[in-house]
Amino acid sequence: MPFIYSAAVLGVAALLDFWIGDPWNWLHPVQVMGWWINSYTQVAFKRLQHPVALRWAGVGLTLSTIGLTVGISGLLVWTARFLHPGLGVVTESALLASCFAGRSLRDAAHDVLRPLAACDLVAARTHLSRYVGRDTAALSELEIRRAVLETVSENAVDGVLAPLFYALIGALLPLGSASLALGYKALSTLDSMVGYREAPYTELGWCSARLEDGVTWLPCRLAVITLAFLSGRPRAVWRICCRDAPQDPSPNSGWSECVYAAILGVQVGGANSYRGIVKQKPLLGDPLKPITSTSIEQALDLTRRCFLLWLVMGLVMGWTGLLL
Repeated sequence: MPFIYSAAVLGVAALLDFWIGDPWNWLHPVQVMGWWINSYTQVAFKRLQHPVALRWAGVGLTLSTIGLTVGISGLLVWTARFLHPGLGVVTESALLASCFAGRSLRDAAHDVLRPLAACDLVAARTHLSRYVGRDTAALSELEIRRAVLETVSENAVDGVLAPLFYALIGALLPLGSASLALGYKALSTLDSMVGYREAPYTELGWCSARLEDGVTWLPCRLAVITLAFLSGRPRAVWRICCRDAPQDPSPNSGWSECVYAAILGVQVGGANSYRGIVKQKPLLGDPLKPITSTSIEQALDLTRRCFLLWLVMGLVMGWTGLLL
């Protein structure tokens, strides 16, 4: 695939996410993925009971979701490119932009912070409930800010940086940036919908959860290293991450949340309530400062800087490879 074409797709997709994000009234690829996952899940639970059968059904769900996503997106891009190279760039850029949640993540944070700044806790709790799974009805102002920061930092990897990582790899392959990034997005969607240890998804979601952990591991560690260097205190940040992040049962989200906490000098984690059941998350980072709206804005800015750095480095490396 020509370097100029790949560079154009990556650049246009990044601009689309920065300026537009995900319009609410447009059909999003994740909605289509969600429809397929939900339909498959309902049939599996209706027809299968044995744990082994559900595990195999989970393997089929994972492979079919990723395969259909990559195949359909690849066909769309190939058809558009066959009709006209410019149409190919537009189509693939739009598909790729749907994988980047940078603008959506920022808008979601601001959606909660605006009523919080106006001292409207009721509205802030209501808005927060759109984005998190925890109970929000009784959260204090400090707990709301912690929830926003945890959401921003956890989703920075699987919602922004990991899709870019796979888009850059895809640019080097015949598959293309959009198809590989959408394949990762499909796996991430699977993990968010069925990747739970609790019933009834314990067996059905096992495959997608393990695979998502595996393919996110490398971009997550690269993100932690990059963010640590961007902080200007790489050794101190890395030391805190090595101390606290392994306490989280997730092999990736603990690292993602911890690096932001370490850079900002705040602490995340603690007690969260889910459907009335209180769960204790490990404490990550040192409570040197309170979590404020400024802290959250700084976290969003760190994600954007890391995204731009990866994008520029990827383009430079691609250009260097072209010259060599």
